[in-house]
Amino acid sequence: MKKTILSLALLAASALSVHAGGILDDLKYDLRAGYNIGGTMPMGMPASIRSLDAYRPTLSVMLGLGVYKPLTDKWGLTTGLRLENKGMDIDATVKNYHMRIVRGGQELEGMFTGKNQSEAVQWMLTMPLQATYRFNDKWQIKAGPYLSYVRTRTFKGAAYDGYLRVGDPTGEKVELGTTDGNRGTYDFSDSMRKLQWGMMVGADWHFHHSWGIFVDLSWGFTGIFKGNFDTIEQTMYPVYGTVGVSYRMK
Repeated sequence: MKKTILSLALLAASALSVHAGGILDDLKYDLRAGYNIGGTMPMGMPASIRSLDAYRPTLSVMLGLGVYKPLTDKWGLTTGLRLENKGMDIDATVKNYHMRIVRGGQELEGMFTGKNQSEAVQWMLTMPLQATYRFNDKWQIKAGPYLSYVRTRTFKGAAYDGYLRVGDPTGEKVELGTTDGNRGTYDFSDSMRKLQWGMMVGADWHFHHSWGIFVDLSWGFTGIFKGNFDTIEQTMYPVYGTVGVSYRMK
């Protein structure tokens, strides 16, 4: 991770050194507001997740300042800073899914079969650094890496309407019900990463001199959990799309 951050910093520094004599003269700024929709997921559905029963998007908003530096008539660099929230709430049916839960004040770990409800919420500051190609004054596309500092992190849920085999699939069977007293709960928030990075691609369309619409897709290359977290066996990657409006200030 440290090497990644250093590489991004060096890339940003080298980009900003272009036209060093008057780099600030032709910068363009815009304000952005959008809505994030997506989730954290493994790459490929594992056999232990039998079905996704419900998906409830949360109120996931994005507010940001964009900075654009033209390099040629067509090419440029886009960066900026975004305050954003990414979240999801899902229900799934699982079989022999590795879990660590708390039930009746007792912590249990093993293989769970039944219903699983998960809620994930992250508030973060995100800095993209993207190469931008402008077709004309209205249309542009962009792609490049992003780095996020996650300030507030939540990943919690419940295991219910099923049973847990303690230790391994042949261990002691513990029935889990649907009420607060006999279902299992978990909270893995403290095991989540503070820094995430990945790739972001997008497009902008300006229907007015000042106003525009944009779409972005961000795909995390780091999982949301720390490297030593092994309760959830699959790496959970953040994948989100953003739709919003922009306003050119300069």
